Amino acid sequence: MELDLSYPSVDDLRQRARRRIPNFVFEYLDSATGRELGLKINRDALDAIGFMPSILKGHIEANQKTRFMGQTFDLPFGIAPVGMSGLVWAGAERLLAKAAVSLNIPYCQSSVAVASPEDVADYIGDNGWYQHYPVSSAKVRRAMLGRIKDAGFKKLIMTVDVPEESRRERQRRANLTVPPKTDLLTLWSMAKCPAWCLSHLREGIMPRMRFFDDYVPSRGRESFTHAGRLIRGCPDWNYLRELRQEWEGDLIVKGVQRPADAKRLVSEGVDAIWVSNHSGRQFEAGPAVINQLPKIREAVGSDVPLIYDSGVAGGLDIMRALAMGANFVMIGRAFHYAVAAFGAEGIDHLVHVLRSDIQANMSQLGQEDLKKLADYLLLDGEPEYVEARTLSSSRRNGFGS
Repeated sequence: MELDLSYPSVDDLRQRARRRIPNFVFEYLDSATGRELGLKINRDALDAIGFMPSILKGHIEANQKTRFMGQTFDLPFGIAPVGMSGLVWAGAERLLAKAAVSLNIPYCQSSVAVASPEDVADYIGDNGWYQHYPVSSAKVRRAMLGRIKDAGFKKLIMTVDVPEESRRERQRRANLTVPPKTDLLTLWSMAKCPAWCLSHLREGIMPRMRFFDDYVPSRGRESFTHAGRLIRGCPDWNYLRELRQEWEGDLIVKGVQRPADAKRLVSEGVDAIWVSNHSGRQFEAGPAVINQLPKIREAVGSDVPLIYDSGVAGGLDIMRALAMGANFVMIGRAFHYAVAAFGAEGIDHLVHVLRSDIQANMSQLGQEDLKKLADYLLLDGEPEYVEARTLSSSRRNGFGS
């Protein structure tokens, strides 16, 4: 099968994934909170960002290598953390980590993954990042950090936009639990997806949050959907300071939307800011996060590394984020649609789609350098080319970090 002809977009992979995985799994992966306005707000804002093409520039070969936080990656994007990756497809964490090394992009594992840090230690190379949900016990936190470091993860990402569980209505109606229930409706949903079932049979483990489960006695979990509910804490600034003291490597804070918060995070010793609204999965009444990027860039200056995620559905969205002030882009859902659609082959195909989309669109702009994308922005619906001198210097990327 020629995937580039049959599945040329992220949405094509999403549709195939929907057919291949049980409904309760798809609704977990695909849903947002409330009426899902956060998804729409993100999408509309991304679509409103335009570029002015130029012509007669000859052959354009976009340079997609990106220097970020002391490391050179082959592409300007990586794999964002998604909880329960191994529920979406058995062994997904391992498949994604191996692909990230092969493709030379970052892989960030969720602390509520099916795999533990040790399960992927042999596959992450120098490209492993680890996402940390704050926990209520300092003792447990220190134990977790030790295991994350020993497994070889280089960067720690503290997620701060999940003070408590959100109400994802589609997910609730689908009746997801971890591990999955064995009621007739759930079993029937699984039975309709034989490839998904076979993948889990080959893996030989029941999907559960192994890392968090290690710190919760099994007898204490009966009335809870997952162990993470028992030990997850509500982060504050003091928690961040303690974490900064305990983690020796790069510390990134994910889920930032307010410029003032970003500025304070830098003063607290955070190494990079991850601008995100959790792709609308936590709160639907906030701003379009892409519109917060230039405001945060202006607040923290050109030297602070900024990461963007939320709503990325193609290479053009990656370019939009870079033009608006991000140094790097992370993508979660799309990589999981890909692995559910075609396993390891799906990951490679998605990267091909994104890389090719960036190349095609950079050719239309007549520009090889991703650092110069802001020069081509159409701001506020302006109908003509926007010269570089009309852009605020704070809107430009600080790619040297």
